[in-house]
Amino acid sequence: MNFSRRTSTLLAALSVTGLIFTGCSSNDSGSTETAARESDSVVVREQWVKAADSGMTAAFAELQNTGDSEVHVVGASSPASNRMELHEIATGADGAMVMRPKEGGFVIPAGGTHVLAAGGDHLMLMDVTAPLTPGAEAEFTLEFEDASTTTFTAQVRDFSGAQENYEPGGMNMDGSTTPAPANGG
Repeated sequence: MNFSRRTSTLLAALSVTGLIFTGCSSNDSGSTETAARESDSVVVREQWVKAADSGMTAAFAELQNTGDSEVHVVGASSPASNRMELHEIATGADGAMVMRPKEGGFVIPAGGTHVLAAGGDHLMLMDVTAPLTPGAEAEFTLEFEDASTTTFTAQVRDFSGAQENYEPGGMNMDGSTTPAPANGG
C-alpha cells in the first residue's frame, strides 16, 4: 500500500511538473510570436516588366491584399536596376499627363487590389543594370510600411506604350529630359 501511495504521489508530482513546463513553454513561445506583417497578406499576380536595353523602364502587377487592414507599399528594389521609385501618372501644372514619384507610396485596401499598369501607378526602374530582354525574368522586392518585404519574379515583355513624360525637369521613359518651363513653374 505504501508503494502504491508513493507511486501515485510521484505520478501526480510528475504530472504537475509536466503541466508547469508545458505552461512555461507555451508562454515562452507566445512571447516570441510576431504580429502579422503587411507583406503576409499581399499576393502579387500578373507581374511583368517592359523590355529595355538601358536607361529606364517600368514594372507592372496586380497587388492583392488578403488581409483585414490596408497595406502600404513604400519602396521597391531590383537587381535589374540601380535605383527604383514608386510612380504615378498625374495631371501636371500645364494639364498634360506626367509621370512622377508617388508621395506616400501605394495603398492596397483591406480585402482589395491595387493595380500597377501602364499609364497608371507602376514601379520605375531608373537605371537598368543590364538589358532586359523579352522572355527573361527580373526579381523585385516590395517594401512595406512596417519594414516587411515580399519578393516576386516578373517576366520581361515587349511593350511599345508607356512613353510618358516626367514632370518638367525630369527624365522621360526614352532617356530624354523634359525641359523645365522658363518661368520656373
